[in-house]
Amino acid sequence: MFTEGQIKFAIFFVISFAIVLIVMYRKDLKLHKVYYKNRLWVLLAFFAFIGSLFVLKNILK
Repeated sequence: MFTEGQIKFAIFFVISFAIVLIVMYRKDLKLHKVYYKNRLWVLLAFFAFIGSLFVLKNILK
């Protein structure tokens, strides 16, 4: 299905992308702590909203 060169390139790309992603995240970690202090509350509100939609869907069924 894929040639050997395509598989090697895909593996190289995934590994390189993951390394760059980790390095950039570590570089921006101080900024994340400053600007995203209340991220947990946003996540909880999102899950509560999705949960309420699910409950309403089942009640109104």
